[in-house]
Amino acid sequence: MKSTSRNVEDRTLLDGFVEDIAGIIDKHCRYVIVSGFVAISHGRSRGTEDIDMIIERINKEQFSKLHRDMIKSGFECVQPGDPEYLYDAYLLDDTSIRYVRKGSFVPELELKLAKDKIDELQLKNRCKLPLTGLDVYFSTIETNIAFKEEFLKSPKDMEDARHLRIIYAEKINEKEIDRIKEMIRALRLRGEK
Repeated sequence: MKSTSRNVEDRTLLDGFVEDIAGIIDKHCRYVIVSGFVAISHGRSRGTEDIDMIIERINKEQFSKLHRDMIKSGFECVQPGDPEYLYDAYLLDDTSIRYVRKGSFVPELELKLAKDKIDELQLKNRCKLPLTGLDVYFSTIETNIAFKEEFLKSPKDMEDARHLRIIYAEKINEKEIDRIKEMIRALRLRGEK
């Protein structure tokens, strides 16, 4: 392994934000952090002020309780409306809901419901990544690499994948990456559910 755990001094505003918000969400449902923050939490320097999170498919009543707990804990939703409206207009439409600390614009959480077998797999296989120094659940390194290389493909995403490949060079399961890429091709790139 080419890196060691991050020190407390290395913690960022995003780190505190994600731990606080994940602690609230974890009381209500399973979640998994995906995308750019995974690479950032492993020391990659890149501009982002958001955390992408997928939660299990909860119903409207469960979401309402989660939303109210977020508000009570000092967060606010960027989109206007009551939790029932947010659930129907955004989450059921596969659109993310955004939360920030009250009175702040950044950092921001982008929250989405799991939409297919790939998201369900990410929730099932979620893990804590000790090298990050964070007590939150991430999607696996293999899943992040697969999504960045097969689905997202922007220069920034390809650099994220390269960074994770370097950090986890001795632990990466290439067969698992290939398997997830095949799922992405079948479920996301062909639009199947």
